[in-house]
Amino acid sequence: MSEQTPPPQLSPTTALATDQGLRASTETWFEYPIRVQPHHTDYEGVAWHGTYLTWMEEARVECLRSMGINYADLVKIGCVLPVVELSLRYHRPLKLGEQAIVKTRMDEIAGVRIHWDYKIQSSDDQQLYLTGRVTLVAIDSEKGKVMRQLPPAVKEALMKLSR
Repeated sequence: MSEQTPPPQLSPTTALATDQGLRASTETWFEYPIRVQPHHTDYEGVAWHGTYLTWMEEARVECLRSMGINYADLVKIGCVLPVVELSLRYHRPLKLGEQAIVKTRMDEIAGVRIHWDYKIQSSDDQQLYLTGRVTLVAIDSEKGKVMRQLPPAVKEALMKLSR
């Protein structure tokens, strides 16, 4: 009888080599307004669960842009920031026509891992629709490997955000 070898699994991001010299976080939430459009919903007019991820990414990209980091420029220099971990909690559904605010902040940079927190709330902060956390890792797109450290311009901009 032969033993079956289990398929290989990716190491958790905690196993990635990190630049221990960079630790940063921010207390300020970046706010990105949204409105639920028909293409965001199912047939009952409820926002589809995957739409929340799109809104979160839009808010993160706009937050980075507000700090002087254009994602397209990152791609041009060969640095991409894919999501490697994602945790979401849906508290209540958003419905067609409703408006909300996606709030995001960089929680921590640990080497090349960047952790972002999220809240999606009503404009008056009375309703909480979603809370979440996303972890990004800097990848050298040419080599297809995790970078040992963030590019200097990215480090500088993220450190400005944390002040």
